[in-house]
This record gives sequence, structure tokens and C-alpha cells, in this order.
Amino acid sequence: MAVYTKLTEEEIKSFFSKYDLGNLLNYKGIKEGIENTNYFIQTEKGKFILTLYEKRVNEKDLPFFIGLMKNLFDNKFPCPEPIININGNYISEVASKKAAVISFLDGKAKKNLNPTDCYEVGISTAKLHLITKNFAGKRENKLSIKSWREIYNKVKKDCSKIHPKLTNVIETNLEEIEKNWPKSIPAGIIHADLFADNIFFSGNKVSGIIDYYFSCHDFYAFEIAICLNALCFEGKKENLSFNVTKAKKFIDGYSSVRKIDEKEKESLKILCQGAAIRFLLTRVFDYLNLIDGAIVEIKDPLEYLKRLEFHNNIKNYEDYII
Repeated sequence: MAVYTKLTEEEIKSFFSKYDLGNLLNYKGIKEGIENTNYFIQTEKGKFILTLYEKRVNEKDLPFFIGLMKNLFDNKFPCPEPIININGNYISEVASKKAAVISFLDGKAKKNLNPTDCYEVGISTAKLHLITKNFAGKRENKLSIKSWREIYNKVKKDCSKIHPKLTNVIETNLEEIEKNWPKSIPAGIIHADLFADNIFFSGNKVSGIIDYYFSCHDFYAFEIAICLNALCFEGKKENLSFNVTKAKKFIDGYSSVRKIDEKEKESLKILCQGAAIRFLLTRVFDYLNLIDGAIVEIKDPLEYLKRLEFHNNIKNYEDYII
């Protein structure tokens, strides 16, 4: 979430006149995240999130994102509910941008998850994978391995501005990942962005999972790899360490709902390297292409150099959990 498009109170009131949600009481821009413009909205009928779609979000993908959230919500998954307007549409327009309203989820994100939290997130992740097996919507992963070299070519000449060895690190890892990427392991709909700030807790239970705008069809084990990168490292980037207990708890929780097969286990190391490269590259791109005047919290690309170093030294699946 972020604020790239700044709306006036009158623009927001006019937009919400198309919804049966009562009068606008309060609104506030949300600076966390990097993809879309988001506002917290309070009306006479409750709390909502208004999202304006920016940057990498393709307008043609919006029905998939909205349909996925509706499918998950209808199946009792802790997901925001897309709100339909008085014209019968989920997708509207404001300030020349496509926009949608979703329900506000109670709970709070934790900056750092403990092992028990990771177990609960593992359960929720596997449930998402199973629930969406019958979802008819399709979307290719636009940030899959097919896209990484293209992104790299766009930032290659400026990588040294961030770190003198960054170009060489990316080159070496990309070559290895492209050579060893798996081809035939279980796949389906994944969230693809399960970072701690997209996971809400109420007490010790997951109360909400938000931000489905990277969701796509890809390997289930790639989702696991993204989660190990996002949730199981701790400390500052200069002294980042992998918490094996968190990783084991996440995988135990996941496995209690959906069994991880042997091919997925064999592929986990290269998938973890790939997940680290994917977020390294997009963070480098965003760091070098910050939009002037945007209210946004840019995330540090260098956090992923230590992650890559760790994955490069891993030998097999067991090293992630023992």
C-alpha cells in the first residue's frame, strides 16, 4: 500500500456516492507498501480500504484479483470482501485511475513473527492453496523467472549505486537459477507476497491476509520459498540470520493441511534463491525509480543479499528445518 495519487475530500465523497455505504466520516492515506494508492476510509456503515491501481497492475488483471478475493471470502478464508457499487460493479474509477473498495479487516500486523505465528501462517497458506483449486480465474505470474532478466537489464547500469558488488551477485545467481529452475512440480493459485505486513493477527491466530495484487498461478513451493525469505530471517541486514525454528514451524503448519511432496522438497533451495532474486530485483527497480512526491516507504534491496548468501550455502531441504 502507498499513496501515489492524492485525492481531495470532494473526490472521495463523490466516489463513495456510488456506493451504499453512508456518508464519509474520515479518510487517511496509507504509506506502507509500494504498488498501489490506498486510503483508509470510514463511513456511516463501517471501515473500508479504497485502492487506486497504479504502476505494475494491469487493468485486465483486476477481475482476477477481485474474483479471487470474493472466492476466498465466500469460502470463509480471512480475506477482505470486495464491495459492489450501486451500479453492480466491483471496479470503479477515480482521478482517471481504476479503483475498488474492500472491507477493512480487524487485527494487526506484527513486525516480527514468532514460531507459533509462523505455524499459523503455514496453515493459512496451505488453506489458500486448497480453496483456490476450484477457482476458475487464471493469471500468469508477471514477476516469474521469465521476467527477472528483463528487470535486471533495466537496472544493470545503476546497480553499483546501491552496492559495488550487486551487478556481479545478480549475474551469478540469475545464471544458476535459470539453469536449475524446476519444471514439473505442483502448481496453482498463490498469494505471492506473503510478507508480515500483509498478515493480520488477533491474539495468536491469523485474522486476515491482505494485498492480493501479485496473486497468480505458480508453484506452491515457490510460495513456501517466498514465505521462508519474508518471515524467517531476522536482525539487521548487516547481521541477518535465518531462524530455523520459524521455518520448521511454518512448514509443519503448511504440511498439516497440504502434504509437500519429494520433488517440491528437492526444489526448495533453488526456489528460495529465486524468491530472493525476485524481491531483490523489484526492490532495486523501485529504489532507482522512485516517483517524485509519492508518499511511500521504499524497502531496502540489500536485505536480500544476505538472504541469497544463506541460500547459496544451503545443501538440501533438511538444512531449512534442522
